[in-house]
Amino acid sequence: MTGTTSLSASESGEQPVRRAARELPPWPVALLAGLGVVLFALPLVGLAARAPWTGLWTHLSSRFVVDAAVLSVVSSVAAAAVAAIVGVPLAWVLARVPFRGRSAVRALVTLPMVLPPVVGGAALLFALGRRGVVGGPLHDATGLLLPYSIWGVILANAFVATPLVILTVEGALRNLDRRYENAAATLGASRLRVLWRVTLPMIGPALGVATVVAWARALGEFGATVTFAGNLGGRTQTLPLAVFVALESDRDAAVAISLVLVALSLGLLIALRDRWWPSR
Repeated sequence: MTGTTSLSASESGEQPVRRAARELPPWPVALLAGLGVVLFALPLVGLAARAPWTGLWTHLSSRFVVDAAVLSVVSSVAAAAVAAIVGVPLAWVLARVPFRGRSAVRALVTLPMVLPPVVGGAALLFALGRRGVVGGPLHDATGLLLPYSIWGVILANAFVATPLVILTVEGALRNLDRRYENAAATLGASRLRVLWRVTLPMIGPALGVATVVAWARALGEFGATVTFAGNLGGRTQTLPLAVFVALESDRDAAVAISLVLVALSLGLLIALRDRWWPSR
């Protein structure tokens, strides 16, 4: 009996060792994974090594940076709101309504994710610019000019951020247990009431993550913004555009702004880590 107990104990002690041994990657995999970590970490190390730590606050409190920061915050929050307002209905239709050409519509509304941002900005300019297909008649009728204004910045940011909301919310809707929605409908709730009182609360976490990620994407947008809205200081110049300008005249300021954007992005990924890397 004692021998059996000691044997069981030794086997149970060997199991964690064997499990750990099985989880160790082959050395080529470990080597390539290490090189991948270095590839992503090295630019951040270079940025930190070049940072003007002693005068960091001086650079960040300059009028040039403050104006760009205020514009970035306002435009990115507005763009995230637009992305949620437009993206959630689109995601619901794509997830729940079968219709001919649904795959083509999904490809169209997610195109900005893979489209070069400069191309997206040029497309917006040709469509909504002063001489654009829609922008020309709109300007003649109302005097509204989207390019080179904060409205252009918001539109360009929303253009690239909305697909993130659509894909995230559509995935959440497809995985949603519809029994609760069916029960509410059986009790007499209208489809709109079911959507507002049942569906949206149930996908609330996914919707929150989608909106935050859309905000972060809008905050870091460069190509579509500079092409469609321009790079006018205090008017359309966001933080990424300020980095581009500062690289030519004040590299310390460019590094300081870059550190702020890196810190915001890294903090966002850490805060949302359970969304992409669920704990065991």
